[in-house]
Amino acid sequence: MSEESKPLKSALELAMERLRQKDADAGLSSRPITDEQKAAIAEVQNRYEAKLAEIEVLHRSKLRATFDPAERETLEEAYRRDRERLTSERESKIEKLRRG
Repeated sequence: MSEESKPLKSALELAMERLRQKDADAGLSSRPITDEQKAAIAEVQNRYEAKLAEIEVLHRSKLRATFDPAERETLEEAYRRDRERLTSERESKIEKLRRG
């Protein structure tokens, strides 16, 4: 096929080609995720969604019982830290599973 008869590529296709080439030059390869990896990832996501829902319910319960603004702020900070920790753990475990 000559250069003139090839269909034009979108900016997205061109960018993806450049990224694939950059990864290949760096020695990185992409492998499709296996069904076992997908199942393990789904299990991790479900487990952490349940944990996040649990800490949210507990947090709301504690907030309802507290009227002191300083204590409420402390509870909010602890809740944010817990959410960030769980989210970070989840993402870390999923990344490990993807790498195989």
